[in-house]
Amino acid sequence: MSRIYKWLTLLLTGSFTAILLTACQSTPPPPPEPTIHQQIHQHLTGLQTYRARATVAYISNKGTNTYETTQHGRITGEYRIEVTGPEHVAGIVTSFDGQHIYQFSTQVNGKVTILARENQERSQIFLTSFIKNWLSNQERTAVAANIEDGQYTVLETTVPGNHPYLATQRLWLSNDTLLPHQMIIYDSAGTERVIVTYHNFEYNIVLENTLFSI
Repeated sequence: MSRIYKWLTLLLTGSFTAILLTACQSTPPPPPEPTIHQQIHQHLTGLQTYRARATVAYISNKGTNTYETTQHGRITGEYRIEVTGPEHVAGIVTSFDGQHIYQFSTQVNGKVTILARENQERSQIFLTSFIKNWLSNQERTAVAANIEDGQYTVLETTVPGNHPYLATQRLWLSNDTLLPHQMIIYDSAGTERVIVTYHNFEYNIVLENTLFSI
């Protein structure tokens, strides 16, 4: 009886061990953590709307004109930008509802101007334009950068068209928040022409249709 008991014990123990080993082997390992580049790509491609205060500086051979603005944008193309400073131009609003571009001043009860054509000096300062350019460019790049207040990833892409002063774009994104810090547009010689610095960036918020129309 003792031999049979020992044999059964070994058999059951061996079977239990085999089951444990099989169970351990069949459990898949946890997926690897996404890299910072993968996180940024997912964050950019997931953007549908945004709102931000932005300082926009236009640089020419005659000097620099700087404006404080509030931007609203949708990835489908609609946008609204209001100039909040300096004082002499504050209140000028330009919006695009997907079909028409409107321009008016909140400070004047006057005529609303319907602009027939878009211009790149305005449309390329929106993050949504950068995302479209970035995703459609096969030669885009991404590099790491350290700034005093943290680590960033810099994305670079080209601007479509042959505008002499808008050739390439670089976007600085925080590795901590994945939100944009600054975008710079360069001319074909590599000179800075437009600098957009973002403040209080809000990601994927509800934007009503009435925001973009008159």
